[in-house]
Amino acid sequence: MKNTDKKKKRVNVFNLMVCVVFFAMLLTFSVATVVLPKESFSDIENKSLQSWPKFSAKNLFIGDFTDKVETYISDHFAGRVSWISLKSKFEYALGKREQKGIYILNNRLIEKVGEPDYTEIDRSIESINKFAADNPDTAVYMMLVPTSAEFYKNEIPAYNPNLDQKEFIDYVYGGLENSIVPIDVYSSLKANANDYIYYRTDHHWTSKGAYLAYKAAGTQMGYTSLDESQYDIEHASSSFKGTFYSKTLFDGVEDDVIDYYYPNVADRNVTMEIITDVTAEPARYDSMYMREYLDVKDKYASFLGPNSPIVKLKSNNPDGRKLLVIKDSYAHCYAPFLTANYSEVTLLDLRYIQISYKQVVDVSEYDQVLFMYNVSSFSTDSNIKKLSY
Repeated sequence: MKNTDKKKKRVNVFNLMVCVVFFAMLLTFSVATVVLPKESFSDIENKSLQSWPKFSAKNLFIGDFTDKVETYISDHFAGRVSWISLKSKFEYALGKREQKGIYILNNRLIEKVGEPDYTEIDRSIESINKFAADNPDTAVYMMLVPTSAEFYKNEIPAYNPNLDQKEFIDYVYGGLENSIVPIDVYSSLKANANDYIYYRTDHHWTSKGAYLAYKAAGTQMGYTSLDESQYDIEHASSSFKGTFYSKTLFDGVEDDVIDYYYPNVADRNVTMEIITDVTAEPARYDSMYMREYLDVKDKYASFLGPNSPIVKLKSNNPDGRKLLVIKDSYAHCYAPFLTANYSEVTLLDLRYIQISYKQVVDVSEYDQVLFMYNVSSFSTDSNIKKLSY
């Protein structure tokens, strides 16, 4: 009887200690959450964090105040990133392979690409056709780039269908007017899918993938591409964690490598102008690569800087031709290759332009126009319709 009492006593003491430790940890994290400095943006998650909401009787009544307080506590909880990363690993260990629209594969993260609204896709196609009709003296090309989800979809767990990107590309190309030349980069990327052509933790392609597209487009766009042996390749960073990592915080995937390609066959002096405000003077740079971004989370921004309305690349290329690229961010590591064949490359991002493109660029000044989007962004982009304004 005495032994039983002693065992009960030890169990009670142990349970008490567990409770004390638990509440001590809870108190510690709560205090730390209150007193630690608050950030407005999480670089590692690439998202804005909730600030303390302004109180009003109306906001309290409709529940807006309490919802924002809950989000504020969630966003600023001490050790939050570590907890999310731990949760991500735990769910993966339990067999969960999709987290926040991202599939966790064998040393690779890829996004879930759903079926688009084809009514909206048709409107985008119509807008591109109208652009070509409005600018009949300028050659127009279209390049739709498959994402990594297309070539590694066989690794996705069963019953998790993804968009057939080849069919989607064929659908878009089939709706273009005959005056617009569709560029096939799908075939080249598929043939090299076992190479490092997409980042493992990010939605972009690598410089290698972009080079393959540059080479594939040369014949149709009338330029002679440089051979890969004609470049010096710099491994600028080997610690890139991209947008897919930011969504999942799953660190069981190898960090990515950022590569810069430099032509070694000619002295190409390339300067860059970035226009963040169409009413202001552009910022000018002596290089296409902004190396300061190699020291921050968003290392992909080292290609031409963060997303901007207009970027111009000018070189001493004797060719003299000018190219206008209407694009998404896939063009950022692609455009540097084009400076070997054009004296000026202007990149236009319709997401950041709220006026007619005719007020921003004079298309007649360009020899060619290239529409360049990846399948995922094109399937959801609502800004291409601005071309009809």
